[in-house]
Amino acid sequence: MDFFEILNTLLIGPIKLIFEFVFSLVNDRINNPGVSIVCLSLAINFLVLPLYMRADVMQKKARDKEKKLHNGIAHIKKTFSGDEKMMILQTYYRQNDYSPFSALQGSVSLLLQIPFFMAAVQVLSNIPALEGASIGPIADLSKPDGLLVIGGLTLNLLPILMTVINFISSAIFSKDYPIKTKIQLYGLAIFFLVFLYKYPSGLVFYWLLNNVFSFIKTLFYKLPNPKKVLKILASVVGLGLLVFTFAKVLELNRIKYTIFFIAVGIGLQIPLIWPVISKKFHLSEKTYTPNKNLFILGTLLLTVLMGVLIPSSVIASSPQEFVDVNAYYSPIWFIVSSVCLAGGMFLIWMRMFYWLANDTGKYIFERVMLVLCGVAIVNYMFFGTDFGTLTMSLTYEEMFKVTLKENLINIAVMALIAVLLYFIAKFKAVRYVLLTCTIAFGVMSATNIVKIQQSVNTLLQANLGDEGEPYFELSKDGKNVVVVMLDRAIGPYVPFIMEQEPELKKQFEGFTYYSNTVSFGGYTNYATPSLLGGYEYTPVELNKRDTESLMSKHNEAHMVMPMLFSKNGFSVTISDPIYLNYQWTSDLSFFDDYPGIRGMKTGGKFTNDEQILSKFQNNNRNFFCYSIMKSSPLFLQNVVYNKGDYNQAVVTNDADAFIKQTVYNKKQAYGYKPSFLENYNVLENLPEITTVKNGDEDTFLFFANDVTHEPMLLQLPDYTPQKNVDNTGFDLAETTVYKTADGKTLKMKTENQVQHYHANVAALKKMGEWLDYLRENDVYDNTRIIIVSDHGRNLSQIDELKLDSGEDLMSYMSLLLVKDFNSNKFKTSNEFMTIADVPLLATEGIIEKPVNPFTNKAMNNEEKFSHRQFVADITGTKYWKTSINNGNTFLPSKWLSVSDDATDKSNWKVHEEGVLKEHSAE
Repeated sequence: MDFFEILNTLLIGPIKLIFEFVFSLVNDRINNPGVSIVCLSLAINFLVLPLYMRADVMQKKARDKEKKLHNGIAHIKKTFSGDEKMMILQTYYRQNDYSPFSALQGSVSLLLQIPFFMAAVQVLSNIPALEGASIGPIADLSKPDGLLVIGGLTLNLLPILMTVINFISSAIFSKDYPIKTKIQLYGLAIFFLVFLYKYPSGLVFYWLLNNVFSFIKTLFYKLPNPKKVLKILASVVGLGLLVFTFAKVLELNRIKYTIFFIAVGIGLQIPLIWPVISKKFHLSEKTYTPNKNLFILGTLLLTVLMGVLIPSSVIASSPQEFVDVNAYYSPIWFIVSSVCLAGGMFLIWMRMFYWLANDTGKYIFERVMLVLCGVAIVNYMFFGTDFGTLTMSLTYEEMFKVTLKENLINIAVMALIAVLLYFIAKFKAVRYVLLTCTIAFGVMSATNIVKIQQSVNTLLQANLGDEGEPYFELSKDGKNVVVVMLDRAIGPYVPFIMEQEPELKKQFEGFTYYSNTVSFGGYTNYATPSLLGGYEYTPVELNKRDTESLMSKHNEAHMVMPMLFSKNGFSVTISDPIYLNYQWTSDLSFFDDYPGIRGMKTGGKFTNDEQILSKFQNNNRNFFCYSIMKSSPLFLQNVVYNKGDYNQAVVTNDADAFIKQTVYNKKQAYGYKPSFLENYNVLENLPEITTVKNGDEDTFLFFANDVTHEPMLLQLPDYTPQKNVDNTGFDLAETTVYKTADGKTLKMKTENQVQHYHANVAALKKMGEWLDYLRENDVYDNTRIIIVSDHGRNLSQIDELKLDSGEDLMSYMSLLLVKDFNSNKFKTSNEFMTIADVPLLATEGIIEKPVNPFTNKAMNNEEKFSHRQFVADITGTKYWKTSINNGNTFLPSKWLSVSDDATDKSNWKVHEEGVLKEHSAE
């Protein structure tokens, strides 16, 4: 961000957010962009109406004073000259309490229009929803209207209508004003005609509506009692809204919308009944003394809380997740952008409202600001804290829900805080509390920023991927062993996928599908060590080694298979290692201590820089939006979140489609999920990066891929990513289910379920294409391939895998597909397997009696049969992140255990919270 971007973010950014929020909120519900522009114009005009009304009062006072002083000023200028004229003018100004700043006050109304006009241009010129959208005679709101045709000449009618209305309004408004004012107003109308003439009709239509609103406002000023008429109109609109709400004309099927519209309807009655209340309680007799410091401290606290603390806390929880070393963009800029938006919102625009208000208005603003501070802090710290896993694109992996009970508790707490803070606002101590909280939030934010920078510096100093283009080498005549880890791939999907995609059975000929395969936890740090190193690295065994750190044991597990194969003469490649040194982005310099073992990365190598930067720059906006969401009442948080879109309506270029995928329903979506696409591109390019070399050198390859961990809605029937996904003609996106031979059914009721299924099908299809490539190059038969996942996902799709106590076994049923040398049939085995069997499967028949190179213990599966296998329960594991759970043993948790047939619910047991060591002998 350069200086002008920061300035634009401060002054225009908050207004753009309001524009986008209002347009998106309305258009998502009525799906009519033209009507949405009308609603946007009304909302913005009513929002800034108090500003303009106060500005008009100031403008009238300034112009009246100019008119009063006009003759005296003219006399002085005519009579005197030089320094004497200036001195007498200054004296005359001072005697009449007039200054050049007073003249500036006369232009406040005009100055206010500039940022709102710039925001309208930036937003309404770049909304995809306007493309092809029409309203009345306007055929396409994304293009000039071209409504007026004279002979062979096509003219845009909307700018002309806008100018006519401007001229009429200016003539009425400036009837008794000096010629200078009239020239300004008419000149401004001509400027807008010239500037907007070739702009999209949607923008011109919006500005035309604004001018109509301004014209009506001008007529109101000519009425005997304009305020009273306005109050009556507001009351009528509010009553109409209440009637519609209670009559369910708006079809309000969610409590949050009902609460919102009822609140607005009641709020619109206040202006009309306030004089009665004021008279009844003698409020009009009270004098209100503003306390500017209280207001300023409140705006400063909200700026620090929502602009710095909340964004920095999110990033600090996993800094490296917000860095892409292939196109570096510092996550600190997310905080800079967020604090600019917060500062613009609270320190500039709220301050503007406050400055233009009278003493009573300022008094109310101060109380409201104090209440906002209290409500924001409480909502952020105590409510909505368990919405699930937040991704680097600031979306939750699953759509969160808030119960009616939680909403009511939240509303009650906020009401209590509001009443308490309103009445204690008069005490001086409140200002010290605000200052203390602001300083505390600042210190916490600074700590987060230091942590972020240290983590990023560590990442940048490491060997992160400058090894060049990735490539895999397989031997034409030697033995090849390949282990592919598809993170979070779901084993129970395989029968459904094979039934639906019969061509995959041909591509996977030679593979055995192990349908009874168990993971050791629902998260990577619990499960991966055993997959990499065998039964010495299950959670039970890792907890026994309680003098060593989990990180060191994880790193050790990562090198078990590579060391075994390397010592036995294999050429070894490790691609995209998992959580090395418990870091999100693995440091490839780790392999410098292991000669003959090559580390490399594929993630992000096939994504262009523009797409990567678009992904990160989108967070410049959304971090502040996320802060707003976390500080809002619970019943509004889903509205602000808006399926992770945060009500973003603007798209500036094609690359913005790569920012995120907006899922409308189970069948339709727009855009791409960047994290999915980065991994999908790797699988798609496997044939290009796989080299078959002549000779009999044996090779071992391990690579991990997250395509199944980052699901998105794909285009059927080929399961490919597309900018516009529309599966309305395909049954798979329906609620219908697919049956396997054993009678189990797979539910497809939610968007999340469909997305996960799509990602798993896409992964297997791409792997199938790679297998065909190996066949074509004569390295299929001499290659052993193991495709495995570290764990599954709790999606509640198969009733037979749901325990009576609520645990979903889909979280722990891993994918395991194994092809041995010279195998040629696809088979299914129900043998009890765990992911800790992978090292044994990989070395079987190649390395006789393998021994762990780090512990010198024999590697076997005796542990599998010596006691029940223990699994970290995804619903009971409190601390799954490696930034927290990084001691010597896994933190106390709820555990499950199983033996024999894991697909039989009766074989599972639930164990209460513990550190697991006590179960090792069972």
